[in-house]
Amino acid sequence: MTKKLILDLDTGIDDTLATAYALGSPEVELIGITGTYGNVLLDQGVRNALAVTDLFGHPEVKVYKGLPHASTRDSFEVQPVSAFIHGANGIGDVDIPDSNREPETESAVDFIIDAVKTYGKDLVYVPTGPMTNIAAALDKAPEIKDEIGGIVLMGGALTVCGNVSAWSEANISQDPDAANQLFRSGAPATMIGLDVTLQTLLTYKETQRWRDLGTPAGRFLADMTDYYIKAYETTSPHLGGCGLHDPLAVGVAVDPSLVTTLDINMQVDVEGPTRGRTIGDNERLNDPVKTMKVAVGVDVPRFLDEFMNRITGLAEA
Repeated sequence: MTKKLILDLDTGIDDTLATAYALGSPEVELIGITGTYGNVLLDQGVRNALAVTDLFGHPEVKVYKGLPHASTRDSFEVQPVSAFIHGANGIGDVDIPDSNREPETESAVDFIIDAVKTYGKDLVYVPTGPMTNIAAALDKAPEIKDEIGGIVLMGGALTVCGNVSAWSEANISQDPDAANQLFRSGAPATMIGLDVTLQTLLTYKETQRWRDLGTPAGRFLADMTDYYIKAYETTSPHLGGCGLHDPLAVGVAVDPSLVTTLDINMQVDVEGPTRGRTIGDNERLNDPVKTMKVAVGVDVPRFLDEFMNRITGLAEA
């Protein structure tokens, strides 16, 4: 049976690239996108998800609205650095047509639960923003932790420093409490953090391949990603490209052998000055059952080759 995928996105630039990777991967079927906040406000992210799935020729992918802010807050505002990196509209300030579709009436949380009940071990859930939606689903139906096939999340940093503070990565920092709930739930989760995503870099050489296709999707991908690379030239000039954070999570959902992992039960600090830190859970350190894996190595050439082939093939159409 084809692996079923749910992407939980705050649809910015690398979320869009992750969507394209999923749509270009014949091993999986993208059964839905659940929206969240982070790179953009929830409504903007949902708008982007509908628009880009249309542009990529996949209007059958349904989009569900998730929770608009962190579990411990009552509102959310986009950080200036997020707007700088992803553009005011989240997709590099590139204009693409609005979809004529609307998001589904079912909530993202209920859709996640229903999908687990329907597909069980064949379902992989890939959150590439805050973990607020999956934490709410676990609150409502805690049994899904044992029924789901797997969770591959983009977030955290174990062996490297964070990108919003010395210890905290952006997605985790948006809702540390929700992330801690997921990490300590016992759900089978693989953390794709900055340890590996900052080793997978894209440059103008690759985006030129998309531009040379001469298709609307190719031009969009090139313009959007060039914006992202340019932002990285300011924020992380030492890297020499832009990090493929969210696409790597999708890559691992498709093919887990792309990364080497450490089996370790994890937690997220929710109190004190290190709030948002992803770290081993001392209370479960000696538990023989390890429910989490943390990616600590990545086959960069193979991932970049698969990334470019899959997305270029999608954009050629």
